[in-house]
Amino acid sequence: MEHHFVDAMEKALGWIGPEKLGKEFVRGALDDPGLCARILTPSHLLDLVMRRSLTSPQFRVFQGGSEIHPSRFLEDATSRRGQSVRIADMRRLGRLLRSGCTLVLDQTDFFDPTMEVVCRALQWWSRELVQVNAYLTTQATEGFPLHWDDHEVVIVQLAGDKDWEVRRCSRVAPMYRDAEPNDTPPDEILWSGTLHAGEIMHLPRGYWHRASRTDRGDGFSLHATFGFVKRTGVSWLTWLADQSRREELFRHDLERDALHGPQQTDELLASLTSLAAGYPIGKFLESREYERETCRHVPELDLLGDADSVVCVADFPPRTENKGEFIEVISGGRRITFAPAAAPALEFLLSGAPAHLGQIRERTGLDVAQLAKILMEEEICAPLTPELSSGYTGLTTNGVSSKSPTS
Repeated sequence: MEHHFVDAMEKALGWIGPEKLGKEFVRGALDDPGLCARILTPSHLLDLVMRRSLTSPQFRVFQGGSEIHPSRFLEDATSRRGQSVRIADMRRLGRLLRSGCTLVLDQTDFFDPTMEVVCRALQWWSRELVQVNAYLTTQATEGFPLHWDDHEVVIVQLAGDKDWEVRRCSRVAPMYRDAEPNDTPPDEILWSGTLHAGEIMHLPRGYWHRASRTDRGDGFSLHATFGFVKRTGVSWLTWLADQSRREELFRHDLERDALHGPQQTDELLASLTSLAAGYPIGKFLESREYERETCRHVPELDLLGDADSVVCVADFPPRTENKGEFIEVISGGRRITFAPAAAPALEFLLSGAPAHLGQIRERTGLDVAQLAKILMEEEICAPLTPELSSGYTGLTTNGVSSKSPTS
């Protein structure tokens, strides 16, 4: 999937592909000033908050460096039938924002189609899972204390400005669940300065950082933090442990006595070496991608009529293999076979960009509606609703778009 934000991010950070993700701290600036507003604005973020039932910790507010109790900005809306839904009290929230606070919406991609598509594009680019959190800070407000994240992050200043301080790791490759604590930051400051709208920076896992507007005065800041959860050696070992259940030897009880215990240890070590050779890291990463089920999407329903546009919603790019007599599409834990003649249409349908079935039919001469129906039934593609389409408009550049007629 070609996406304008991914291209702009690479250019701003001096990257070509995801190889440098997690390797070093780097800053840059997006070359398209209109891209930030297209991704998210403060008003749109507040509209998302207003229209959804949200609870802590997904939706939080901080003031003076401390988290505010949810009762100060959330309320229970009760219907005439006595049904209660937790929603934001926008009047109270407005007062907090006027006085100065930080509003945090975790997993903004869960609620907003544009953020959903950006995260999907970043996943196809990085081959890692991605989520985005949005932070709206108003007035001269203190931010979070110095801390580190257990994943790689790309921070995009979408509007306003914010002061940052960045320090290197104090423990190499720290983890959320780790063998020892990691709570003492290094003394040396790697970088401190202000991020302005359109600027971007990458913080590798474990880099200490904090952000604040205490010296900014009146105004606001909106930034998005894209988190990339990369796999580690521990991830491979965990997966390997699951694969060991296939072998009878690993399913037996462990022996405690001095005679059989050492013998069992030797047998397990030998079998473990063989198991690791049969399930190498490459196979783990590959299976993780193609066995992962598709994220939430609108289902294909015949009773609602035929879809005229679809889009691939797989978390990772589907793999298409030409087997000679047939083509196999592997995605979402499924393997689907098609006739070789379907290849040109599949290229459009699985591109990750919106695909208008009528345009693909004109280009390929194929019964693309039936192909699309199969892919939707297998939950690799989904109908392109107007809301989902809005997440792609002006941001994707390939495929056959329902918004851009072909010549």
